[in-house]
Amino acid sequence: MLAPSRRSGLPYKVLAGVEPHTGGWLIAPGNLQGINLGPQTAFLVPTLVDVLDYRPSFTVVALHAPIGLHDEPSGPRPCDRNSRQLLGPRGKTVLSAPSRALLEARSFDEARKVEPGIDIVRWRALPKAAESARAVQSWNQRTVWEVNPELALRQMNGGEPVPFPRGSQLGRAERARLVVAALPGAARVLQDRPPGVREGKLIDALADLWIARRIAARAITRTSDEPIWDSEGLRMDIVS
Repeated sequence: MLAPSRRSGLPYKVLAGVEPHTGGWLIAPGNLQGINLGPQTAFLVPTLVDVLDYRPSFTVVALHAPIGLHDEPSGPRPCDRNSRQLLGPRGKTVLSAPSRALLEARSFDEARKVEPGIDIVRWRALPKAAESARAVQSWNQRTVWEVNPELALRQMNGGEPVPFPRGSQLGRAERARLVVAALPGAARVLQDRPPGVREGKLIDALADLWIARRIAARAITRTSDEPIWDSEGLRMDIVS
């Protein structure tokens, strides 16, 4: 369930799509008044705690980072596996969440001892996953939800994965087209990109924001067949 709206004196709710970024965390905020969501200029903050403590408080944070982890390596979480199946050829965009044991690794060699199958892509994503594990507690899940922008884009595309790879020119153009069509005002945000932020990353954050509106409307689709919680009381699920 969603957390009760924190009184801010504003006539609208503030939602956020949040992406990990080399410079911290990229926030694509939006003001929700009634059923209308107005995307606002995106910006970077240094830490995930800055997202959680931001004022005025976000009513919904759609976070593209793992929430809820296995204690020991035991294969992909069901929500990771199911998300890959939904995305088909784009399924590789869903990285398997690390175990808590893996978060303790201080080098790639040490990580491979914990989980021999880890690749360099998952290793590079580990610091952000560790930050999410530290910052997001079970009570935060009334507000903070794990998302994946490719699942949002799939929803925008009539239930079909985007046919072009993310890194291609066609892929970026098609993703931008879908976001602009689904989220009025997104074109302006894309034109006002923060320094050092790639267009593809901002498109992802806006796709996350689109999911935040669905969460606020209680219109989400869950990828876990049944509720699964980790040892810290965090639900393991990806919503769209």
